[in-house]
Amino acid sequence: MKSLPSLHELISLKGKHALITGSAAGIGKAIAHRFAEAGATLSLVDIDGDNLTRTEHELAESGTDVRSHVVDLSDKSAIDRLWANLGGNEPDILVNNAGIYPFKHFLDMGEPLYRQVMKANQDSVYWMCQLMIGKRMQLGGVIINIGSTDGIQPFKEELSHYSMSKAGVIALTKTLAKEYANHGFRVNAIVPGAIRPPDAKATSKQILKGKFGVLKTGLEYMHRLPVGRLGRSDEVARMALVLASDLSGYVYGAVIPVDGGFLSG
Repeated sequence: MKSLPSLHELISLKGKHALITGSAAGIGKAIAHRFAEAGATLSLVDIDGDNLTRTEHELAESGTDVRSHVVDLSDKSAIDRLWANLGGNEPDILVNNAGIYPFKHFLDMGEPLYRQVMKANQDSVYWMCQLMIGKRMQLGGVIINIGSTDGIQPFKEELSHYSMSKAGVIALTKTLAKEYANHGFRVNAIVPGAIRPPDAKATSKQILKGKFGVLKTGLEYMHRLPVGRLGRSDEVARMALVLASDLSGYVYGAVIPVDGGFLSG
């Protein structure tokens, strides 16, 4: 057994550079903190400049080598500029986490909002993966795409556009895993279920303002959950760390639920 690498060696990201989108708050921020703890240098990407700066400062204070980039990922030209600015310092690990989920009834959906959701949630993942693979074809790397249980089993009403975009992310993950495994790319997806929002107070305020549909949906979802509670961002981050590290050296094209058992029902 002495020939086996130690657990510390397997989980370490020391010497690795990780780029994480949507990292100003929530799941993306939690992933950034876990990757930093494992020794990675970080490039943080988000459209929310204020919260992104706060996250960068938090990580820098802990000794992490971190840089932030304010980018609108729904804009293909902005994505191209991001990668151009990396200037030969492309990441070993790419986490596509950024996404939006505006509620809109299917029959009321207009083209502008539909296009915005698809660009932010699906197209951005496509272009980010294309640039990652294209620039690291001789080096390989790790790609982790964050999907959603809604992309497999839709639950909430007024999110057909969101479910469709996340189903596309899952399909892309499987396709890239098949096509580029032999080029050294390990591509997998995490599909979170209901994760406690970073600003739980905002949800409480919605309920107090009479938006009882939010409460009704929450209660129905909790009834469906075998574990009986919402997930935490860090619980998704822990799985991301497993997929980013050598702990998952033979894991390709996996779609891993972190959902409290939601998809088991």
